[in-house]
Amino acid sequence: MSTVRKSISFTNKLNNWIQEIVENGEYTNESEYIRDLVRKDHERKAKHQIIKAAIDKGLNSGVSSKSLPDIMKEVESKLGKK
Repeated sequence: MSTVRKSISFTNKLNNWIQEIVENGEYTNESEYIRDLVRKDHERKAKHQIIKAAIDKGLNSGVSSKSLPDIMKEVESKLGKK
């Protein structure tokens, strides 16, 4: 996999935080820490999109003709409860 070099700036406070994380041995270097943060943000946003799509699908499906007790029974049945 090819890499691209980026130049970013941090405040002294954030730079000290990053250095502390690396010095504590949580990451081997600053780049590894930053890459991990970017990966985690990417995963979080992907999960958010999945949830948003499910919500949109639900909102667009219209109003159910089922009663709340009927819906609850259906959910309990799907979860294996009686």
